[in-house]
Amino acid sequence: MAVDLSLGELIDLQIRTNGPMSVATYMGLSLTHPRLGYYKGADPLGAKGDFITAPEVSQMFGELVGFFLVNLWQQMKEPRSFTLLELGPGRGTLMSDVMRVAQRAEGFANAAHLQLFETNPVLKAEQEKRLAQYLPYWADEIGALSDDPLLVVANEFFDALPIRQFVRGEDAWHERQIGLRDGKRAFGLSPTPIPAEVLPEEVRDAPPGSIYEAGIAAGEVMATLAEKIAAQGGAILAIDYGYGRTQTGETLQAVARHAYADPLEAPGEADLSAHVDFDALGKVATKAGLVVQPLTPQGLFLKRIGIGERAAALARANPGEMDAIEAALKRLIAPDQMGDLFKVFVAASPGISPVGVGR
Repeated sequence: MAVDLSLGELIDLQIRTNGPMSVATYMGLSLTHPRLGYYKGADPLGAKGDFITAPEVSQMFGELVGFFLVNLWQQMKEPRSFTLLELGPGRGTLMSDVMRVAQRAEGFANAAHLQLFETNPVLKAEQEKRLAQYLPYWADEIGALSDDPLLVVANEFFDALPIRQFVRGEDAWHERQIGLRDGKRAFGLSPTPIPAEVLPEEVRDAPPGSIYEAGIAAGEVMATLAEKIAAQGGAILAIDYGYGRTQTGETLQAVARHAYADPLEAPGEADLSAHVDFDALGKVATKAGLVVQPLTPQGLFLKRIGIGERAAALARANPGEMDAIEAALKRLIAPDQMGDLFKVFVAASPGISPVGVGR
């Protein structure tokens, strides 16, 4: 008789059979296992889920992103056909707010071919409800795109891609792995040293005990998109928590029901993520031929493109919701909330001058 194993039991069995696994392999199984992965389950967003993203905080976020995208499209000389790709669209809230604003620009909605990359079937159903009028297409592969110009939106997407971790020992770097100790999952190190030359120059001489996180999957996604944009025209907007210079430090974390959790405790039942190395992504995009703008804090970006004015207009139209609008505004732009933690990364074809970003 077949026995239904939990994802944790399946991972433990794989470790017993094949030996310790990389952090990247563990993250990949935890998040995207075909049946038991975190992103194959229920809706993780909102007060009843595990976390809240900026589009769920307020419609203002998506509306300002819509304005930003229209500005890009206009600078691209308003192509009559282009792909608008969102990576990890959640409930479709962001894109719904984007399109409500963007369709006011004559020709934008008719020209846009909306493409969504999503692995969660529950969220796909939510996206279909909200975005059906825009005739979206769900892509199974990020690189499966037409030859049209391309605008990409990725809000809290890159942080969820698997990372590899390397630890500096006394004499060499070693990859961090996950194995079993006394029957429980635990971190350890591969006995095989990693040549320092394969690591970025910025971290090679870090002191013993330092941890370097390599976002190899994120780099591959960026390379695919940047090469497309370089050949076809367009831009990518990525908003996430991360850092602007490649550095050492552990940022792998698990979140369940709005609280931090042990990343090894219950795979498939908590969201796993790591801070994004925007410096590394920028180098990939630059190599492909795009122009990368200076990394900009989310709060500064939103203020530059008019969130203060939008909040005031909403408050005038909805005086009974003034306190809620003010609270949402603070959540999005205050330095001690989302304003400084989240960064705005933009890479675009030469000749495009994205608004709101830079020094």
